[in-house]
Amino acid sequence: MTHPTAIRRVRGRRPRLLDLFCCQGGAAKGYADAGFDVTGVDLAPQPRYPFPFVEADAIAFVLEHGAAFDFIHASPPCQLDSECQRIQAKDHPDLIAPTRTALEATGRPWVMENVGGAVPKLRAPVMLCGQMFALANYRHRFFETGGGFTLTQPDHPPHLMPQAKMGRPVPPGHYGQFVGNFSGVPLAREVLGVPWMNRDGIRECIPPAYAEHIGRAALTWLAAGGLEVAA
Repeated sequence: MTHPTAIRRVRGRRPRLLDLFCCQGGAAKGYADAGFDVTGVDLAPQPRYPFPFVEADAIAFVLEHGAAFDFIHASPPCQLDSECQRIQAKDHPDLIAPTRTALEATGRPWVMENVGGAVPKLRAPVMLCGQMFALANYRHRFFETGGGFTLTQPDHPPHLMPQAKMGRPVPPGHYGQFVGNFSGVPLAREVLGVPWMNRDGIRECIPPAYAEHIGRAALTWLAAGGLEVAA
């Protein structure tokens, strides 16, 4: 294991966050809003990513550079455990265990996110839902934590609003699902808080409100002495 490097606190400098498998940057926006200086890494080019970006293999990058960051977020591909992809019977890599091993090797605090179908592979994940953040959406995402950092499971408000059928326009009085080849990109951008994204980014993204919640908890933990941090 790589042991945490002692990082001096530098006045006026924000803590550094590494965003692995970053896609179009839903999580990144939330962490930046919380107060982090974010760098994204993805194997594919991400021209819509709104922060500094490195095109690279995420696992290789974190093994080489992860210990230099104050906090790490990882969203390994969810397609293997996504209901839509299972219906299409497509093959996808399972990177949850290799990502965890790489994160643990950095010695830094971290969060790893995935979809509901991956819950059996995650260790004591915390679930976040749009209803917890007053979003007109029920998107559930699950977050495993490590490196000493933990999250408290928030209360889960009931789902009282009906959902539009998958792929259909969202009628009044309904919430959209925004998965697959969904209808209504402008509405999805507004509801999820991702105005820079296209349909491909929206269908898999973490709403920024979720990551901002995690980011604020992480900054509180770091400030309380979880690990030395560059601020």
